[in-house]
Amino acid sequence: MNRKRCHTFWLKSSMVCMAFVLFLTACAAEGQNQYPAAATTGPDQSGEGKSITIIHSLPVDTLDPHNGWISVRAGVAETLVRLDENMQVTPWLAATWEAKDPLTWVFTLRDNIRFQDGTKLDAAAAKASFERGIADSRPLAASLKIASIEANGQVLTFRTTEPHPAFPTELVHPTASVISIAAEEASGKEAFNKAPVGTGPFKVTGFIPGKEVTLIRHEHYWDELAKLEEVTIQFNADANVRTLAFQSKQADIVYHLAPESLDLIEKDQELDVESVTSLRTHYFTYNPASDHVADLRVRQALDKLIDRDAIVEEIMLGHAMPANGPFHALLPFGSKKAAQKLDPDGALKLLESAGYTKGPAGIWEKDGKPLKLKLIAFTGINPELPLIPLLVQSEAAKVGIAIEIVSVEYPEVYIKDNTDWDMSTASYLTSPRGDGGSFLNSAYTLGGSYNPAHIHLEELEAILRELNDTRDVPKRHELTRSALEIIHEEMPHSYIIHPNILVGIHQRVTNWKPGAEEFYIVTNKLDVQ
Repeated sequence: MNRKRCHTFWLKSSMVCMAFVLFLTACAAEGQNQYPAAATTGPDQSGEGKSITIIHSLPVDTLDPHNGWISVRAGVAETLVRLDENMQVTPWLAATWEAKDPLTWVFTLRDNIRFQDGTKLDAAAAKASFERGIADSRPLAASLKIASIEANGQVLTFRTTEPHPAFPTELVHPTASVISIAAEEASGKEAFNKAPVGTGPFKVTGFIPGKEVTLIRHEHYWDELAKLEEVTIQFNADANVRTLAFQSKQADIVYHLAPESLDLIEKDQELDVESVTSLRTHYFTYNPASDHVADLRVRQALDKLIDRDAIVEEIMLGHAMPANGPFHALLPFGSKKAAQKLDPDGALKLLESAGYTKGPAGIWEKDGKPLKLKLIAFTGINPELPLIPLLVQSEAAKVGIAIEIVSVEYPEVYIKDNTDWDMSTASYLTSPRGDGGSFLNSAYTLGGSYNPAHIHLEELEAILRELNDTRDVPKRHELTRSALEIIHEEMPHSYIIHPNILVGIHQRVTNWKPGAEEFYIVTNKLDVQ
């Protein structure tokens, strides 16, 4: 029976236990490019001939594992630790880990894992991978804060430059994946970034930048062999094209469907839709260098002109929640304040207090300069992202504020390279590790990967320092909420909604559901009937 399936990740009580099937039973010499004899007895043929097509909204131009998520999403690369269904950090390539002191973390790697090129995953190989990642990815280097790495057999020891109680959660991120540096040295970096070699259940067989990656089952995977033999992941930023592909059954799994299409999809007995409460937040960034929005009262006025309820009900058709900050209110470190309601009268009072008056053309102005703003918007990706600026533009026009919308593929790239903007749309996973510290550091620290506008709040520095030194979870939650109070008062961003992830799933797909963390898409469990 066709149905729309909805689930909320933090209400789930069941734990998913990873079944580690150890099929590499013999030992090969370390560093040799070969598999143990037991692994060459032939693959499990149960998945022979099975294939699946997935369409995602975000095109990628590279498969570089340290500068993108797709290698983990595609099941090619894996990380030392991962998140389970309840957003808890659990073992993956590492069997155990512990903090020896505030600066030292020791991870013990599983002893039965080989990369897809046949080389053994030991601590030396993992060390080489992390050294490559730190050198090639500034955000990864900034998040891990590694001073040194030591390798001894299967024991990998990290020393950090400062106390880093959230270090294991940072290793969950896909850009911290462990790859074969031996394979990269053999192929060259350019070729490697088109076909990276990791430890995952699938290997890359083809890649067309921006369009498609094709995968084949890795027959010597260290865990249970994948159920599928082949996977194709296509990329398309046009929500209508993605939705039509799902309705015409050209794809089995399609991310970020257009909400207005759901009623029609539900009439098809072979198609389902999952509406998953996500950890993502859509928001506006204000330019600190703007003549207009550098004034807090103008930012507060614009915040009151965002009709969050209309965005939820009319654009998202109920598949979202109004945002009162970067983190969902149901998370233990999220703000419990009510989200700002549409308040045009309050907005006008703030503009008057900031010295603005109505000009002859009905546009607010100050010192002879009309209040005309430039808003940078997404061209596509998620279907709602281009629509939200249009709604805000309409509400602003009603009260005499002119907003010009400039649509680009990646707003964060535009505002990093240009200064001629006032507002910009952003969409990030704000708590994918089950903690708010990573986002706060990325978005409110100069040089942070989510801070292309160079936002700096002096009042936040002391709280972030204490947060980064604190391991006690309740205390971290308290500090995060204190940070949210300052962010709300200073309003460098206007947080808009927490959108649900709308994923279309053909009913022949089994053993799979989309995760709130958006990290793991192609898995060894994914199957079709």
